[in-house]
Amino acid sequence: MATTSQPLRGKMACKKIFWAVFPHACFIVSLVIYAFLGALMFSHIESTRKVTVSEEYRKFLRRLMYLARKLPDNGTHNVTENEKFNQEIRDLFNTADPVWFINPRERWNFFGSLFFCCTVFTTVGYGNTYPVTRSGKYLCMLYALFGIPLMFLVLTDMGDILATVLSKSYNEFRKLQSKILASKLCSGSTCSKRNELKCRAQSNIVINEPLTIMEVLRSHSGVKQIKYRNVELFEMLIARENENTQPARNKSMERWSSCPELAREKTVSKVIKNFDKIGKELEKLDVPIVLMVLVIFVYISCAAAILPNWEKNMDFQEAFYFCFITLTTIGFGDTKLEHPKFFLFFSLYIIIGMEIVFIAFKLGQDRLIVLYKKVISFCAEKNIPSKKIYPK
Repeated sequence: MATTSQPLRGKMACKKIFWAVFPHACFIVSLVIYAFLGALMFSHIESTRKVTVSEEYRKFLRRLMYLARKLPDNGTHNVTENEKFNQEIRDLFNTADPVWFINPRERWNFFGSLFFCCTVFTTVGYGNTYPVTRSGKYLCMLYALFGIPLMFLVLTDMGDILATVLSKSYNEFRKLQSKILASKLCSGSTCSKRNELKCRAQSNIVINEPLTIMEVLRSHSGVKQIKYRNVELFEMLIARENENTQPARNKSMERWSSCPELAREKTVSKVIKNFDKIGKELEKLDVPIVLMVLVIFVYISCAAAILPNWEKNMDFQEAFYFCFITLTTIGFGDTKLEHPKFFLFFSLYIIIGMEIVFIAFKLGQDRLIVLYKKVISFCAEKNIPSKKIYPK
């Protein structure tokens, strides 16, 4: 029996892990497929467009030729004429459309189109790549209409995972901190369990260790008034409750093992319930906002140190600014990438970074709501007229 039950337990454990990971993997795979399909679509539409010389381009060339003819001589020392000429050149190039100087096949290859799709559904929108054809613009609106909700769904789902990791890490840190403080308070003598509980109660430290009823009752000062028979009665009640609940689990396990259809239905219902729980862990997250700001700073600094290795026009400060503008989905477009195909391998970094920033914004929003509530309550208390007591 032992040899046959162990492989069965291993298969059941693998199935549980698979169905637990399935909802999260489903969202990520859907987003990746959506990005690849969009890249194929936009690369086909925008790269095959016919390059026509527009009237604005002809006006630009005529104006450029006119300014080239009146180019001031290098030997002249008229500063005002040079400044006026430079200003006219700047104004002229500000009117130029970047599309005039771009080869569509080079800009709208597969990697360029994939980079464009990532900037669309992440709502970054740098502005240096955009559709030109009418069909491309219509498809871009339709693509964003479905892609942005899918991206937010992935962010919310990954936010639950990240919130769970952050909250558990923070709670473990607090437990370790409480143990260190408790050991310092009780140092100097060999404390028993009762003295350790007293020390923790005096220092207002939360007890995170599971204790039995006997230990809890004996740790309080009023335990002497409680008879031992009452304590024993409590433990007997708990033991009887455990005995009543245990066979039900075993019976249900036997039914599932004997009837695979019931196990399959229960697994599917659990997966459906997992979809309903999306965003719940993020709502329960409560960590200091300073900790989240520190995590964001370290996260962006790591990318800012790596990014200049293939983007030679960036230093650390420029890369830090670019990553911050990207992760906050501002996307001015003033800092451009020369090698977007390398940055595509950084797409996972962008999604996780956007999630960290989103969590920080959510925590900041919660803190602002609490602050507004306090201010409104304070103002309301000040405006309530005090009752005057008149003598009889």
